[in-house]
Amino acid sequence: MYTCFSSAARHDGVLNEDFVAATTGGAVVIDGAGTPEGADTGCVHGVAWYSRALGHALVARLADLGRPLRDCLAQAIIHVRDLHGAECDLGHPGSPSSTVTAIRENGDRLDYLVLADSPLVIDLIDRIEVICDHRVDAFEREKPASMRKNPQDSAAYQEGLREYIAAWRRHRNVEGGFWVASSQPDAAAHALTGTVPLADVKVAALLSDGASRLVDRFGLLDWRDLLDLLDGEGPGELIRRVRDVERDTAGEYPGKVHDDATAAYCQFGGL
Repeated sequence: MYTCFSSAARHDGVLNEDFVAATTGGAVVIDGAGTPEGADTGCVHGVAWYSRALGHALVARLADLGRPLRDCLAQAIIHVRDLHGAECDLGHPGSPSSTVTAIRENGDRLDYLVLADSPLVIDLIDRIEVICDHRVDAFEREKPASMRKNPQDSAAYQEGLREYIAAWRRHRNVEGGFWVASSQPDAAAHALTGTVPLADVKVAALLSDGASRLVDRFGLLDWRDLLDLLDGEGPGELIRRVRDVERDTAGEYPGKVHDDATAAYCQFGGL
């Protein structure tokens, strides 16, 4: 397996809350769930710390090929939970969290895991398969009207944002809501997992949702186009094009204008 990757913070001078790593037989992309400035998380650690700690812990556990990926993730979550000190309230609904997307070569198959909305795109010999956990999307559509109709620096928007944060926390990691990695290992059981024959896999792309925007936010590419862009010009060019479109369309789409963006592109077989 040959892998190249790129990752960029949403702005210069801020911490990148994404994480990416690759080994000779696996890759991991993690997208930290940020909290608005000033929002209480109950934790002295930041989202970037959580993403990196979880990513390193998960990569180490991928080497145990006999352990299912859900178990690898659950053990990684426990490991990071134990890194927190007594000053961290791990029961707080705003504790740091993240998405998780991972692949692992395992004999004659490729194992995969996707928790939350960072997509995995696999180019197989007869089709493209996109694995993404869309459970958060239904909640995202329920943002208060004051957030959808007012500029981000308005009082009305900020009031809607406070309502949204409270609701997001109520729906996080509960039945009927959506699931992310945080401090409870049970979330790993809700990840989307599967295997595909390794001989059928040509390439795989692991993306944070900041890097998949040309497809699923702006609609400028389809998944085949995105894979072709990664193959021809690499992950760095994908992120550069995302930034160009973000600048050109600022204010036209709800939510963050810029987001941390990470893409890992994995090729299988002969180069």
